[in-house]
Amino acid sequence: MPSRRFKQVDVFTEKPFLGNPVAVVIDSAGLDGAEMQRIAAWTNLSETTFVLPPSSRDADYQLRIFSPKQELPFAGHPTLGSAHAVIESGFATTHDGRLRQECLAGLIDLTIEETAGGKRIFLDAPDAKISVVDDNNARWMQTGLGLMQPFAHPPARVDVGVVWLVAELADSKAVAALEPEMNALSNLSAATNAAGITVFGKSDDESSRLHVRSFAPALGVPEDPVCGSGNASVGAYLVYTGLVKSYGGEFIARQGMQVGRDGQVSVRIDQHGVRIGGYAITCVDGTLRTE
Repeated sequence: MPSRRFKQVDVFTEKPFLGNPVAVVIDSAGLDGAEMQRIAAWTNLSETTFVLPPSSRDADYQLRIFSPKQELPFAGHPTLGSAHAVIESGFATTHDGRLRQECLAGLIDLTIEETAGGKRIFLDAPDAKISVVDDNNARWMQTGLGLMQPFAHPPARVDVGVVWLVAELADSKAVAALEPEMNALSNLSAATNAAGITVFGKSDDESSRLHVRSFAPALGVPEDPVCGSGNASVGAYLVYTGLVKSYGGEFIARQGMQVGRDGQVSVRIDQHGVRIGGYAITCVDGTLRTE
């Protein structure tokens, strides 16, 4: 029976079971899209990725990314977790500490930093396309999140290859207290052609600058434990609104505490754009039977 190398990688953590897991099928040549989608539904994780030889001379490998319900052009934690897996497995090798991934969103550059805690991998987020959410959808978003007060700053639709509706809340306590109505958020996501809603608020702890939560029920992921594209969208939103002056150009964002995780996302913002990164650790290493 044919088998393929398989890893389950926990992303945005140095300790197992505190980050966001991604399933990575390393030897994916010969699988078609329908087979990949069935495997992604079976793993039942927020994303499953499939590593293929690159079709572009400029890339080190090709990646296809699936939620339980559909293929995605780009996603943050699957990109970082898959980079960890291809390095660890030897599928691809770094060049001067860099890798280049090919995906539906284009070519994604990754940088690998050697630290005392191990390899920390950063990706250059795709350039964001941003527009203000109109008043009707902003009210829909407020109601779906269960907020009594309107947003202090207008929420925005942020497209980084994956689209998020992004808003700032009063603080991390307001973020933690959310009990959203998932059907409303799913319908809003469908109406705005967005993956979901990402919110953030200023932290009062010593380990991070802000706390984040991401909700994507339309993709079959009610709450994403630690969302790379969501955090990249927050970074783009900070630049767009001028709030980067309040939060700074380099910080740690925490996410996942409400679902039993504690992901740590490194965010860097400069004139070249937004970069997100973090550590990753392999929790499952084996083979996957596909026939």
